[in-house]
Amino acid sequence: MMKSAVSGIAIGLIVFAGLVGAADGPTPIPDFSGIWARQAFGLEQPLSGSGPIANLERNAKGGSNLNKLVGDYKNPMLKPEAAERLKRLGEISRMTAFQDPSNQCQLEPPPFVMAIQRVVQVLQRRDHVVILYEDNQQVRRVRLNERHPANLRPSWTGHSIGRYEGDTLVVDTVGFKVGPLSMVDTLGTPHSEALHLVERYRLVDYETAKAATERAIREQGYGGASALNEGVVFDADYTGKGLQVEITVADEGVFMKPWSATITYRRAKNAWVEFVCAENTFEYYSNKDTAIPTAERPDF
Repeated sequence: MMKSAVSGIAIGLIVFAGLVGAADGPTPIPDFSGIWARQAFGLEQPLSGSGPIANLERNAKGGSNLNKLVGDYKNPMLKPEAAERLKRLGEISRMTAFQDPSNQCQLEPPPFVMAIQRVVQVLQRRDHVVILYEDNQQVRRVRLNERHPANLRPSWTGHSIGRYEGDTLVVDTVGFKVGPLSMVDTLGTPHSEALHLVERYRLVDYETAKAATERAIREQGYGGASALNEGVVFDADYTGKGLQVEITVADEGVFMKPWSATITYRRAKNAWVEFVCAENTFEYYSNKDTAIPTAERPDF
């Protein structure tokens, strides 16, 4: 698979900046507009409590080795079948990259999409919120003040509903479809149809955002520049608030208990860039070609 970058103009934001009713009067809706970025891959560990699966392979500075993604398959939080899959993918990763939704040009469900993609925009309207991810034009729609359907049909990105709680946007997602590449993180940790994801979006002060993004780079590894782009760059002149997303993952089919993680963004200096993932025989992540499937006899 090959991902090509095409320069584009930043998408215009249509933000509903109205008010929502509350018992003690109107409460301003937080404004999440703009282009937000992070320089690390993976999910940030919480300051306390159970966090996401960690990478056993570390780089020279002690952070996650992005070239070898070996999830901690011995973590007691994992159920046996999930641990075995994580161990198998880790063995592959020590030699080459294993298949995931990103390198196979497939739809990237949350929270995997938050772990792999580093540039995002949020469009806020009166009855829904749209979350855009730069890579491969991924789109998520969050229906505000609704309920999940009683007979929900599973889909790759699940069914998301949301509500504002003061200065926080709370997004609740269920109804995930499961396929061969279904995973919640870049390490390949699987999920089942029981996956329940809760996200809490809020603005944090500049120092909090700066400290969190720097810690994420140390712990998760810096993505850096690649043949596709010059790398994600923060706006050095911006000292306003950052965007922080706290997630809680519950999946009784995979995990013994729920766990939490954080994704922190700062203002991006880069213009919005369109990345197109097209199926072909060139493997962009290991610079080798993929053999074209063949059959011993025609199937027609």
